[in-house]
Amino acid sequence: MSLASILPAEAIGNAIRECQAPESFCHKKFFQLCGLTSKSPQDVKVIFSILDNDGSGFIEEEELKFFLQRFSPNARILTENETKKFLLAADEDNDGKIGAEGFSTNILLLEINFL
Repeated sequence: MSLASILPAEAIGNAIRECQAPESFCHKKFFQLCGLTSKSPQDVKVIFSILDNDGSGFIEEEELKFFLQRFSPNARILTENETKKFLLAADEDNDGKIGAEGFSTNILLLEINFL
């Protein structure tokens, strides 16, 4: 399964274009633009499993670097600073990785904040 089967391709493209420049990635804006904030909890879990490239049940810092490329293969790699900010925003227990619960909670909080 691919992210394009869950999220509209046009929305993914728009989200990727908005963060082309280094240091321009904002996970909140990206999630909103690609349509992730409006997805069901089940869809968010599926998306998490796609982003968890190694199937460990966590998204680690190394996987976050390539976050945008999971949405579009030609997208850029996140900078070290962007990766660390993203990790800090969703790492609920400060163990250096994002679990499914932290990812889902982060998305749901974004949805509430945008309402």
